[in-house]
Amino acid sequence: MFFKIPTFVENKSKLKNMRLIVRILAIALLIFTACKSEKSEKNSNYADEITTSFDTFGGVISADNALSSKEMLTKFNSLKVGDTIRIKFASSIKEVCSKKGCWMKLPLDQESETMVRFKDYGFFMPLDSKYREVIVEGKAFVTEVSVNDLRHYAEDAGKSAEEIAKITTPKKEFAFEANGVLMKK
Repeated sequence: MFFKIPTFVENKSKLKNMRLIVRILAIALLIFTACKSEKSEKNSNYADEITTSFDTFGGVISADNALSSKEMLTKFNSLKVGDTIRIKFASSIKEVCSKKGCWMKLPLDQESETMVRFKDYGFFMPLDSKYREVIVEGKAFVTEVSVNDLRHYAEDAGKSAEEIAKITTPKKEFAFEANGVLMKK
């Protein structure tokens, strides 16, 4: 005979097996969702901590593992014109564009600073953010800035015509393109 007619005993055994499988799946689902909600709670607490301590500009970044400005200066000094590294560091705002907030300068030590611009011109800093503590994350690189650009930045910063006229040579610059900024409240 080609077809076997199932008996009641065989169906009962299959039913037990199916119930066992459903129970195992239900327990696994319960364990998975319990672990997932705990993880979400941790992330939620971290996000709450960031939003209460910092104002966020641009992409979402964390405050973890940010270098100091002196450590960042060491990194910049190891770069040549054209080199780029992805990094995060903390400093305070020395100067900000007085027209739109489209750039800022962050001190690295008493003599050195970095010019920070924002990825894709996608966000700006508040005009009154001078001296505020920030953490920036993005690309650090060394470049040479033309006289025209230096004069433009001086004009944006509100420098006098006399100060602008004194700019006559290009300058090696520590540059930074930030994809995100945290500013301490």
